[in-house]
Amino acid sequence: VGSSLGALLALEVGRRGAVAPQVLIAPALGVADRWMGLIPDGDPILVPHYRSGVREPIHRRFFEEIAAIRSDEEPPPVPVTIIMGTDDESVPFDRVAGRWRAWAESGRLVEGSRLITVKGGDHSLLDHVGTIADAIRTAVRESLAANV
Repeated sequence: VGSSLGALLALEVGRRGAVAPQVLIAPALGVADRWMGLIPDGDPILVPHYRSGVREPIHRRFFEEIAAIRSDEEPPPVPVTIIMGTDDESVPFDRVAGRWRAWAESGRLVEGSRLITVKGGDHSLLDHVGTIADAIRTAVRESLAANV
């Protein structure tokens, strides 16, 4: 399970061989190029921190290294569930939906994978914890059933 940048981490771990279903919450799919075009000059860069509600410094090199990671270009080799809000202010819904379509059209998206669209959901998806919990339970249940 990974949220936002944690979803990219989950994809990379899976790409490197970890075999477990993935639940990606508001994943930062296909946004590295967008971020590089939006970040201001200088170092460090102040970005909103969702938990504290204040802007926190992150060094430019972090964004440059994230932009070099391409874990989201290919579908994961395991069942994946994406939960994405249509009103995400950090990761455009259309980018994630577009990446999902590309995965599906590749024919390599593992059976049982699903995209859950949360109408009006923002990046935190805090009002949709039940949806997230249900998706995690379903992923675990289906994985256990497949391994029996």
